[in-house]
Amino acid sequence: MKLEKIKDILQAEVKVGAEYLQKEVKMAGGSDLMSDVLSFMKPGSLLLTGLINPQSVRTAEMAEIVAVCYVRGKKPLPETVELAKEKGIPLLLTQFTMFEACGKLYQRGLPGRVEYKGG
Repeated sequence: MKLEKIKDILQAEVKVGAEYLQKEVKMAGGSDLMSDVLSFMKPGSLLLTGLINPQSVRTAEMAEIVAVCYVRGKKPLPETVELAKEKGIPLLLTQFTMFEACGKLYQRGLPGRVEYKGG
């Protein structure tokens, strides 16, 4: 699914990276625990999170995440925005909760392939 379609589904504002809206997103996952993102999310994913500090962008870069979408109307910190610009990682902002945003994307056909390994 194109990032542009995700933006429309989530009624999201593009804070950074409007030039990347044609990027393809393979799957999505929601988490505020960046350790879980690193452990379970796959490259090519969209990260939905409420964590607005630069760690969300650093984690996205390490995990080869296509874009980050901040939920619940949260606004990323200025240093987060600057880091995303520097790294070329699109940032989207939606008013939906994480549960609602994930559900809307899943309902429209975007899979969530985050594998739980127990423990």
